[in-house]
Amino acid sequence: MENTAAIKLIDKIVSDLDQTGINTDTLIDDIKTLRGYALEEQIPLVVKVLRLTYEHIEENESFLIPMPEDEDDEFEVEAEVENAPVESLKYVISLMRNLDNKININDLKTYRDSLNNF
Repeated sequence: MENTAAIKLIDKIVSDLDQTGINTDTLIDDIKTLRGYALEEQIPLVVKVLRLTYEHIEENESFLIPMPEDEDDEFEVEAEVENAPVESLKYVISLMRNLDNKININDLKTYRDSLNNF
């Protein structure tokens, strides 16, 4: 995203997730605010992923979508089950910092599809 306020909000969300985990009180409001920035910048994929993300968190009180698997990795890293929702949510939010990266766009599409199919 281009907007500096949006970048700062992405950093805040990731930092908050590191400190408090998935705290729905502030997290959902922050994601909705970030979605507003994506609407202003007219980035439909990000708008959709953010809406699906906060709706998923509201419904499940967690983020139950796993991180996309790296097709190039020859080995799998086992993440701690309890940290998986936080790490996956941090990843999807941080993808939005650089939308010029094709891998980020592909991973956002994977999250979109996973959220739609959940």
